[in-house]
Amino acid sequence: MSPEVEQILAQASDLPSLMRKAAAIRDAAFGDRVTFSKKVFIPLTHLCRDTCGYCTFVHPPKRGEAAYLSPDQVLAIARAGQAAGCAEALFTLGDKPELKWKPAAEALATMGYVSTLDYLAAMAELVFKETGLLPHLNPGLMDADDLAKLRRTSVSMGIMLESVAARLCERGGPHFGAPDKDPAARLATIRAAGKAKVPFTSGILIGIGETRAERIEALLALRDLHRLYGHLQEIIVQNFKAKPGTRMAQAPEPSFDELLWTVSVARLIFADTLSIQAPPNLQEPGYGRLIEAGIDDWGGVSPVTPDHVNPERPWPALDALAAESAKHGKVLTERLAVYPRYVHDKAWIDRALRPRVLTMSEASGLRRDNDWRPGLVMELPDADVRTLSQPAVRPSDSLAPSIDRAMRGDDLNEDEIVRLFAARGADFAAVAQAADTLRRETVGDTISYAVVRNINYTNICYFRCGFCAFSKGKLAANLRGAPYDLTVQEIVRRAKEAWDRGATEVCMQGGIHPDYSGEYYLEVCRAVREAVPGMHVHAFSPLEVWHGATTRNRSIPDFLTELREAGLGSLPGTAAEVLDDEVRDILCPDKVSTQQWLDIMRAAHKAGLRSTATIMFGHVDRPIHWARHLLRLRDLQKETGGFTELVPLPFVAAEAPIALKGEARLGPTFREAVLMHSIGRLALHPHIPNIQTSWVKMGIEGARHCLNAGANDLGGTLMNESITRAAGAEHGEELPPDAMEGLIASLGRVSRIRTTLYADADAERHLAAHSAQPLEPITLEIATRWAGPATEQDKRRNLPRPRA
Repeated sequence: MSPEVEQILAQASDLPSLMRKAAAIRDAAFGDRVTFSKKVFIPLTHLCRDTCGYCTFVHPPKRGEAAYLSPDQVLAIARAGQAAGCAEALFTLGDKPELKWKPAAEALATMGYVSTLDYLAAMAELVFKETGLLPHLNPGLMDADDLAKLRRTSVSMGIMLESVAARLCERGGPHFGAPDKDPAARLATIRAAGKAKVPFTSGILIGIGETRAERIEALLALRDLHRLYGHLQEIIVQNFKAKPGTRMAQAPEPSFDELLWTVSVARLIFADTLSIQAPPNLQEPGYGRLIEAGIDDWGGVSPVTPDHVNPERPWPALDALAAESAKHGKVLTERLAVYPRYVHDKAWIDRALRPRVLTMSEASGLRRDNDWRPGLVMELPDADVRTLSQPAVRPSDSLAPSIDRAMRGDDLNEDEIVRLFAARGADFAAVAQAADTLRRETVGDTISYAVVRNINYTNICYFRCGFCAFSKGKLAANLRGAPYDLTVQEIVRRAKEAWDRGATEVCMQGGIHPDYSGEYYLEVCRAVREAVPGMHVHAFSPLEVWHGATTRNRSIPDFLTELREAGLGSLPGTAAEVLDDEVRDILCPDKVSTQQWLDIMRAAHKAGLRSTATIMFGHVDRPIHWARHLLRLRDLQKETGGFTELVPLPFVAAEAPIALKGEARLGPTFREAVLMHSIGRLALHPHIPNIQTSWVKMGIEGARHCLNAGANDLGGTLMNESITRAAGAEHGEELPPDAMEGLIASLGRVSRIRTTLYADADAERHLAAHSAQPLEPITLEIATRWAGPATEQDKRRNLPRPRA
């Protein structure tokens, strides 16, 4: 016995104390959730070359019985799982039966396969292509070639180590007659899976004759491999169940306390590095105590197929599992067959499978729980709407201190903000309600909006942002649609028309045209100021400011001063996306960096130009990136006071290039989108008083919920919104004042037309806005020079890049 095993045993004699320590470690790592995978169980074959003393899954070939499920049978099971809302297809089978049983070898030959693993790969690929279920494979021992082949058709695999006690393979032991249960061989497979970067499941089986010390030795062996490769996504602690008709039918089963002890020890050994799982169907009533012992996962649960390994033990109903979890302070949450930590790193999932994984996942890496997508006309998720409609909800003990601190105006830290983004169920409602209370205390019950015209003066851009479906041109990543370039005269015409319709602001942004210089931006400002002196010019993202300064050979502060003197009133806080270079390196690698964006905004604020702040989220980012973004905004606001509001912009994926390539999620979930407004309120209080919701992205009903979850501003009427619509949004290009005020009145709140800087619009603007005539039709003159393919000269142009 190693010294480490002796030490663990010495410290693990007091079960209640051991469980408390394990639960505390689990809570710190996984919070208030306990996960499960909704799966369909596909027993590809019941044949195996091993004979274990406790197994009823495996049986010898029977006359007239097929050795393997046929492709049609496999698909029928998978489709039943698909219809029931499953996400995982769990393939289970015996170990290399063709090496022992002639009927297996003959069946494979008839079907045109050399081995069971070849057939397994084909069936996993078939299920994935036909149903979209994510295959998880438990095929027994595998070598490097096997793993490489199966990795292309599955998102995860597994093999139970069961025990490191080689003596259990001796005559009279449970593994006698089972060569594939040799501990060294199984550890070799687990090691090979690590080298192959396969998200992997393993675990131990307790009560088959091993000692406590041997259990710990097995867990330490798995820990050592995980430390080398980081590939173990979960450890299963499974208790032996005696089954009639087996050699161990009369063997004593381990007590529940013995299972609790082992689960707790497993949590202490692995700490917060991976998930600890125990199957609920193998326990008696009261199995929720496993949560007290440190588990964070219940494993796979199937609504359509039995546990073929333990068919006498039915799965608990999901409602019952949720209720049992709730008794112990946990929210039952669905995950995928691949765990969150591997969803975000493309090195772990084959590129043919990764797009499907991303479309099925939310920002945390858990399973997306509904089909709602920003920008599209869709029903809101019923479950989320019901949750938000609850009367006053008290937050859980883990969230209450952070919420209380935010309400007092104390600064939240990164970990607290990340934990708030994990809020589900009642905690989701509690966060939204706290933010709404803080909104009421800070800015009252008035909901403001601005009468604004968007003028996107060109869609020609030489940058290659993965999220942008608006930009066009020879050098753009997405060449669909017609490139255009407005004249200054057309910009002025639109500004005049906007003034006549009650606007207080024109919001001007466009692509980074290769031929534009800083002089163009100055000319536009001067022209609008001269034509419409009362109009506020809200224009030019930090990227445009950088481009203008670079092309005029000016410093950023000097160019900002020139813009202000030319008539610029404030800056939109766009081009921020997510202020974390880990995200930007994927999403917009040639754009301004996080630090450059912050430096330009700092310079703008010091030059007397205020700005909005945005976050465009729900693509390749995670809650930790959102937290860092909010903290960076907060820090800059505390320094300059220059931000007027936070504008959460949910990523619209419908036509975004990065989403069409399968390299991004489908935008945030509705829960995530509402939480961004709520947590923005809590995390930025009292530094940024206004939170705006985008009706273009959230839709009218979605915006309604955000206005009850911390937001106090409905944004602009917009007139000719085009950037979000280019990305596939369906909510229109203008929401006129009457519609704005109807929405606000339906919430029992008071409306206010504001200016860009949140002053009240005057009576004349009110009258003009409410008596506006329809917009004149617009035509876009095609920039034919940019409509064709890039020439060699285009490709050689030495265009400036901020992140060279």
